[in-house]
Parts: sequence; C-alpha cells; structure tokens
Amino acid sequence: MIKRRIVLASSSPRRQELLSKVGLEFEIIPAEFDESAVCGPPDQVVKALALEKASEVAKKVGHGRDALVIGADTIVYVDGKILGKPSDDREAALMLGMISGRTHVVYTGIAIVDTVTGKTLVECEESRVHIRDLAPGEIDAYVRTGEPGDKAGAYAVQGVGSVIVDRIEGCYFNVVGLPMSRLALMLKEFGVTILG
Repeated sequence: MIKRRIVLASSSPRRQELLSKVGLEFEIIPAEFDESAVCGPPDQVVKALALEKASEVAKKVGHGRDALVIGADTIVYVDGKILGKPSDDREAALMLGMISGRTHVVYTGIAIVDTVTGKTLVECEESRVHIRDLAPGEIDAYVRTGEPGDKAGAYAVQGVGSVIVDRIEGCYFNVVGLPMSRLALMLKEFGVTILG
C-alpha cells in the first residue's frame, strides 16, 4: 500500500470512527463555509458540497504538500425536500414526522482531492431507508434523547434511532454518513488500498 497523508475535511465523529475502524491514519481539518448557497437535485447537491469541503481544506493544506483530502456530505431526501440537520428540537420533531411510516433516500457525496497532482474524484451513494410508523410520543421521546440534533433527517441509524428504522436498501454505512466500500474504491484510484 502506498502511504499517503490523508486529511478528513469533516468534524463528524461518525465519519472519523468509520475511517479509524478500517485502520486508516488520518488528520482532521474541518471545512467551514456556507452550505445553504448550494441547491439543485439531491445527488448534485451532496457532490457539490463534498467537493467544496475537500477543495477548501486542500487549499489550507497547500498545493504541492502531499495529501489526499476527503470531503463528504450527507442529506435525507423526501417529498422533493432536502432534510439536513435540524436547527432545534421543534424542527427535529417535524422532520421525524415527515419520514414516519415512509421511505426516504439518503444521499452521500464523497470527494477526494490530491493536493500534489490536483486530481479530483467525486461520487455519490444512495440508500433507501424505510422508517416504521412513529407515534407522537415516540417522536417526542426520541427528540428528548438529544441524538437527532446534529443528524441529517434528525435520526442516527447507528444509535437510538436504530429502533425506528424498519429496513435499508443499499449501503448501511452511507446512512451513517460515509459509504466505506465506495470510498475504498475511490482511494484505490489514488494508489491507496485498505485491503491488500
């Protein structure tokens, strides 16, 4: 395996945990910019945001300084609406009400920028998530756990939110926030292999 400096352009503890579990050594330099300016179809939005994050952090790292910068963005899409992270408990409850008893699509965009060559790769993963019918009391109780606060769509499939998810079609790790199989294939394009 070629040893490269890997930088994650995200402060997400879930993404950090997933990268750590597969043995990747990486640094964290979170991207900071206004995400609300990006609009369009959900797959294009997450790809644009992931690329913006990776590109911004690549500039911080500096051209010519060896690094692969990974940017990612995850959204929930239902009824033609993009659900990002709720701004407060009230919005979290509204989001949970929107996805209750329904199927929604989770999109994650991943971008990798090579600071030496300028090579860029951007892809998107989609998963369909079926949420069981939730009683109003269940929504309130889940919001009170505090877990929905910083999650796209106001739930965490890997946490207490696992009890509201009926089934997933597609990549589970995409719903967590980083589709690992797709990321591994993308890293291979830069000479970095996780297995082998």
